[in-house]
Amino acid sequence: MAAPAAEGLAVTALRSVFHRVRQAAERSGRRADDVRVVAVSKTKPISLINQVYDAGHRCFGENYVQEIIQKAPELPEDIEWHYIGHLQSNKVKQLLTAVPSLAMVHGVDNQKLANHLDRMVSSIGRQPLKVLVQVNTSGEESKSGIDPSNCVELAKHVKLDCPNLEFSGLMTIGRPDYTSTPENFKTLLNCRTEVCKVLGMGESQCELSMGMSSDFELAIEMGSTNVRIGSTIFGPREYPKRQ
Repeated sequence: MAAPAAEGLAVTALRSVFHRVRQAAERSGRRADDVRVVAVSKTKPISLINQVYDAGHRCFGENYVQEIIQKAPELPEDIEWHYIGHLQSNKVKQLLTAVPSLAMVHGVDNQKLANHLDRMVSSIGRQPLKVLVQVNTSGEESKSGIDPSNCVELAKHVKLDCPNLEFSGLMTIGRPDYTSTPENFKTLLNCRTEVCKVLGMGESQCELSMGMSSDFELAIEMGSTNVRIGSTIFGPREYPKRQ
């Protein structure tokens, strides 16, 4: 009987998150509508996603290709899926064909992946795919993401050389404990300034995906337009126990 109670908690938590998003936006003179909440359902069952969906939420994110291709076909078609994990080139076809409602890929961190996505979008005939360039703002080798010094070059490649992709902005993860310092976010803001200058874009056209459960309010106050929130909505991740 524990499951229904847990599912009710997720909806309550979602409402709390939106309240905190609104307060953080107001503190920085922004509108809450300018911030997209991506509910990250990694390791969570379809029943729990359905509860959050039934509460009116439509934007969900997954970190693993295997999980999203299993879940997406069993959930409503109007869900806006965001792929936020590290994406390998050999999984691109699988991802795009299994999830026709994929709205955005958050983690493009090299030209090879961008080219692969571009070709696959073209070959399956879907509408251009929105992508964010992932920047490693903490300088950790364990993290995916391009070095900030190479960010402009990759963004330029996506925008000018990948006609089936829509360069939509930048993404970062931040510190090892996923609690970013303002410096991580400032680095991404600086990257956006450089990218927009080179590409002739207004900064309002360049989205920022930064902020997770532990630091999303700070991220919003510093300009994030996408916050990726998992455990604060759904509860702690549930990984299978190793034998």
